[in-house]
Amino acid sequence: MAWFTRQKPSVEGAPSDGEKSVRTEGLWQKCEACQQIIWRKALEENFEVCPKCEHHFRIDAATRLQLLFDDGNYEEFDRTLTSNDPLNFVDSKRYGDRLAAMRAATGLQDAVISAIGNLNGRRVHICAIELKFIGGSMGAVAGEKITRAIERCVAEKIPLVIVSSSGGARMQEGAISLMQLAKISAALTKLDEVPVPYISIMTDPTTGGVTASFAMLGDLNLAEPGALIGFAGPRVIEQTIRQKLPEGFQKSEFLLEHGFLDAVVKRAELKSFLDRAFQFFIG
Repeated sequence: MAWFTRQKPSVEGAPSDGEKSVRTEGLWQKCEACQQIIWRKALEENFEVCPKCEHHFRIDAATRLQLLFDDGNYEEFDRTLTSNDPLNFVDSKRYGDRLAAMRAATGLQDAVISAIGNLNGRRVHICAIELKFIGGSMGAVAGEKITRAIERCVAEKIPLVIVSSSGGARMQEGAISLMQLAKISAALTKLDEVPVPYISIMTDPTTGGVTASFAMLGDLNLAEPGALIGFAGPRVIEQTIRQKLPEGFQKSEFLLEHGFLDAVVKRAELKSFLDRAFQFFIG
């Protein structure tokens, strides 16, 4: 019975019985829609889309740009722009402290990444909103970065894509935040005069003032499957009108059916769809 009572491992360098463990943390993920357990690597290879039910998981702005630009290469603009605290705003914490925490957590200075690169060989400017940065909310910096991107597109006559994922205006900046929505919308009229195509892509979620302004002003308005898109949320609307909303209300498929979107495009097909759209607009 020596094998049963031995204290040392039979293989040199192998862990003892007390040290043995199976490390599976982070290797699997449950789908929010179908509850399927998915191998993490398979999910990544499928563009963060569930292989069983095609539920589109949320992805960050940097990953979005890597998927759209050729070889994931792009040049970023206005990276160092930072918000201040014009109202000395305090809720559960000071706005300045919240900004500092978001910068540390995301590695970004604000909620928008503005970049130029090639999409199937065509030079394109893409702005992607980062939901993890205070809910992708629109403050002075986000508005300025998108406006500057539009101005570059006017100057260089290159297409613009904005990928929205936002809760709307940033309340900590008050009216200054709301001004950005008008500023971006006004800049888009200049882009329309060039003319250069602007394609808006709405992902889950796109709500509030972003939906009410530039997200719905594209020459093409696209959305990912299952994305929540609207101004106020369903719960707020139901409480206001005191009626039960239709099934799937404010989901991208519902909006497409009712004429608010031009197309719902799967993530894996988005790059090729944009390429065909640019060929139609520009040639």
